[in-house]
Amino acid sequence: MSGIAVELGSGLAEVLRPLADRPLDSFVKELAVLELYRRRLISSGKAAELLEMERFEFVRYASRLGIPFLDMSSDELDAELIEIKALQ
Repeated sequence: MSGIAVELGSGLAEVLRPLADRPLDSFVKELAVLELYRRRLISSGKAAELLEMERFEFVRYASRLGIPFLDMSSDELDAELIEIKALQ
């Protein structure tokens, strides 16, 4: 497994340290993966793989943090439902 070292600087490290319930590098990795998932740059499956979790465990965890699994407006959801009903 390859990796890189990231210099956070003492200011950022001091802000993050009280939030971390584990080593800071693991916490920062989780923050990065969650942000990539929130931005829809990686799938829930990839995020789970990177954090060494089961996919649905990750989806539930992200949801508890306020990152939705389904990210649709009510108009988008209505359009999807209309399309599904038309196929039946």
